[in-house]
Amino acid sequence: MNTPEDRTTRPHEDTVPGMPHEGAMPESPRRGAAPRTPAQGTPDARHEGAMPQTPSQGAAPREGTTPGASESPAASTAPDTPETQLRADCAIDTDGRITFRVPPTSAAHPRLLLLLRPKKGRPETTRHVLDLEPDRADGHRHAVLEPHPALDEGRWDVYLLPEPGAERRRLRPGLRDLRALVDGHLRDRPSPVAVRIPYATKDGFLALRVWRRTAHAETRTIDVIDRAVTVTARLHGADLHEDATVRLRLRGTDTVRTVHPRLDDDGRGFSFTAGPGELTDDGGGAARIWDVFVRPTSEAAPIRVGRLLDDVADRKHVYVYPALEADGSSLRPYYTVDNDLAIEVT
Repeated sequence: MNTPEDRTTRPHEDTVPGMPHEGAMPESPRRGAAPRTPAQGTPDARHEGAMPQTPSQGAAPREGTTPGASESPAASTAPDTPETQLRADCAIDTDGRITFRVPPTSAAHPRLLLLLRPKKGRPETTRHVLDLEPDRADGHRHAVLEPHPALDEGRWDVYLLPEPGAERRRLRPGLRDLRALVDGHLRDRPSPVAVRIPYATKDGFLALRVWRRTAHAETRTIDVIDRAVTVTARLHGADLHEDATVRLRLRGTDTVRTVHPRLDDDGRGFSFTAGPGELTDDGGGAARIWDVFVRPTSEAAPIRVGRLLDDVADRKHVYVYPALEADGSSLRPYYTVDNDLAIEVT
């Protein structure tokens, strides 16, 4: 089945139902109209085989590089009521530069606080503070987060600091202009690969999803046909050599399956096919998860395969692929909570 990925209609995993699409003006719903998708109609925005689907019972265990990260901020945040809610608009350019804009405030020296969300039970240790400069035209204030230095990988919550020593106030999202990110996967990236995506959290606040990796392999298409899963991808921040391999690592073990990819002439693009022969003969139990890596050379460190270079902060429940039934097993590719590619076998 080849269904364009941009026609899936599941909401973002960490977004608020009903929030306007990034960069779009609110519009009245049309009777009988289908829900809008995150990247509908954008260039080269198709993942073959993706279909809307309700998550099944007994789903795969939670993955990610920041397990246990709390969705709620620490108790030092000032209370938020409908009368005191503050919203921040933001726009990002192709270099990853983000401009925040907040309404006029009576505070003399307001600042913007970006706070890296810690793992559950851990203290807050990493922060980044920006001065909010006044706009001459309408009294709004703005702050610019430059591409460098790169932020640490993780989720960053956004706060207003009205005055030095005052309680911080968590900001809700206003308009988010993410148009520059939509076709980001079409541009080759140098090392290190740094990605920032503003998004709305489950509880309706503004946050940044950040990745920072030495190199990254960006998926282009995923086909689930002919008793196999075929993936095309492009490497950023490194070059592929003739001895490059794709490594399928069984999560929680040292078991690795090696697949030889088909390489493009430019040394960046590649594709591979995996089926029951590579993923079922492992002697495992009920459900197994195979994480996907590419190794540019036989001596290089494995590089994670996933999809980071567009405007979707959480794609696990946005892009859902059909399962492949073969030889008594079910194989299903999916994106983890960190937007990395994995294959579940049951």
